[in-house]
Amino acid sequence: MGIERDRVHMSWVSSAEATKFIDVVTQVTDAVRALGPNTRFVKPQAKVA
Repeated sequence: MGIERDRVHMSWVSSAEATKFIDVVTQVTDAVRALGPNTRFVKPQAKVA
């Protein structure tokens, strides 16, 4: 699809693993923020007359 490999993450977390969930979300968020904005699927802004 053209999405950068590092923007897609898959992890199995049980509902009993709240601490693991927090760790996974933090890691994914940090990794995606480090990549910066995704510019491949941004629609161009409409020009205002």
